[in-house]
Amino acid sequence: MRRRFRYVLLRLLFILSILGPGFITANVDNDAGGIYTYVSGGAQFGYSLLWTMIPVAITLSFAQEIAARMGAITGKGLSELVRETYGFRFTFLLMCGLVICNFCDVTSEFAGVASGMQLFGISKYISVPIAAAVVWSLVVLGDYKKLEKVFIFLSFLYIAYIITAVLAKPDWLEAARQAVRVPSLRELKNSDYLYLSVGIIGATIAPWQQFYLQASVVERGAGPKELKYSQADAIVGSVFSVLVAGFIVIACAATLFAHGFYHIKDAADAAQSLKPLGGEYAFILFSVGLLNASLFAASILPLSTAYTVCEALGFESGLNKRFSQAPAFYWLYTGLIAIGASVVLLPNVPLIKVAVFSQVLNGVMLPIVLVIILLLVGNSEIMGEHKNSRSYSIVTWTITALITALTVYMLYTQWINPS
Repeated sequence: MRRRFRYVLLRLLFILSILGPGFITANVDNDAGGIYTYVSGGAQFGYSLLWTMIPVAITLSFAQEIAARMGAITGKGLSELVRETYGFRFTFLLMCGLVICNFCDVTSEFAGVASGMQLFGISKYISVPIAAAVVWSLVVLGDYKKLEKVFIFLSFLYIAYIITAVLAKPDWLEAARQAVRVPSLRELKNSDYLYLSVGIIGATIAPWQQFYLQASVVERGAGPKELKYSQADAIVGSVFSVLVAGFIVIACAATLFAHGFYHIKDAADAAQSLKPLGGEYAFILFSVGLLNASLFAASILPLSTAYTVCEALGFESGLNKRFSQAPAFYWLYTGLIAIGASVVLLPNVPLIKVAVFSQVLNGVMLPIVLVIILLLVGNSEIMGEHKNSRSYSIVTWTITALITALTVYMLYTQWINPS
């Protein structure tokens, strides 16, 4: 028994030792906007949106593994490969779409900071500027290796949501049943249901993740010899991230939906509503999780944008370089933080609409990015013997086709046939 315990402990320590960019990237997308989307899904439709978690987990694992593999084998970021393969014009248009998505996301992160701190009686005019200054200092003035350890620690704080779900005392049997079922055609004809389905996919798998992960693997210096560790890091991070998302939906289904609180104005409102339904500890854990998620994502999202744009346009980038060596990289990062935080401080800005729209926009752009990475990873001139196998390609292209079809149908129901 002791030997078995020691073996399990050693394996756990080994897994923890290899965690890095993949684990960070997967978890950071459970941000303020994502949490609000999961909360909305659980509050409006109970456990019935849990079916999205299995295809999302599979897709995220594939996408993250591919990004980690391309980074380790090519030694180049994704946007650099896109520019070399498809030219500057296409890359520039893709970057414009990503910048719009990421800017909306950054704004929603600082809105999450404001909401989270207001739960504890702190005004957004105090919390948001302080948060922006802390995030900027942490990244710009910090050391990359130490920063990575900080980000991994913040990733594990998402366990707060798992504990919150347990405290909510859900119907675990019903949750499990809903997670493995196929949605009915009647449900998919409901535009709100379909909108949130695509929103959950966009909240859990965002286009920026693939760009950031590949750039981080390159900056970390992981090469072909470290490939299996990078792949394990990416897959473990993906599974943990989706588990957290699923538990947020479960917590809200067991409390908000069960007691008729179907419409929640923001994630902080969900935390307040949990107080009488799930207890004081559920409220505190949910609030701490929201604040952690917002600060965590506010650090990574503008960093991802700076990496992606600078690589695509040929500017120097990377946290291992000083400000004077990569001015475009650091100024873009600084600008996104400053403008995103400033927008939150403006009066009458529809922050919740911005947050949910950003997740759906991520869901709309996701098929485009997935097609691009599948074309690149299937190119033997780029990947050599490490390109996708035929069976791997069949699975990944099938998943991408299904996500694309769901997205197109959502757009049809929302704009072409809103009734």
